[in-house]
Amino acid sequence: MTSRDQKKAVLHEKLQLLRSVTNSSALSKASIIVDASKYIQELKQKVEACKPDLAEESSLPMVTVETLEKGFWINVFSDKNCPGMLVSVLQAFQELGLDVLDATISSADSFRLEAVGGEQPQNESVDAQMVRQVVVQAIKKCMGS
Repeated sequence: MTSRDQKKAVLHEKLQLLRSVTNSSALSKASIIVDASKYIQELKQKVEACKPDLAEESSLPMVTVETLEKGFWINVFSDKNCPGMLVSVLQAFQELGLDVLDATISSADSFRLEAVGGEQPQNESVDAQMVRQVVVQAIKKCMGS
């Protein structure tokens, strides 16, 4: 095969790939490219529509909870801090029946908490997802949102 034929075959493959990705039924090169352009515009509009949701999510605190043998490891980070946030989180632990066994806290401009919460023996119905939801709600309440 000559170099020119190879380039033509590669171009044909790429156009067919573009056609399949964009769900185009076009047959000519120009029509495939026009359909791809329209597809890209649709994707841009979808991204723009998602931006407000993404901005809202990025302002929410990051809370991760892992289950330990007898309790939970809780990691909280919020780029915003408000007065009383630590108290709100500790009250959430208390509502869940968790005793704070160990904690590291930083609350200058942002808020960071890493804690190990031990379950009280009578409290068997608490799971990691519940801990996460209650802590997030406590932080949201503190932030006023």
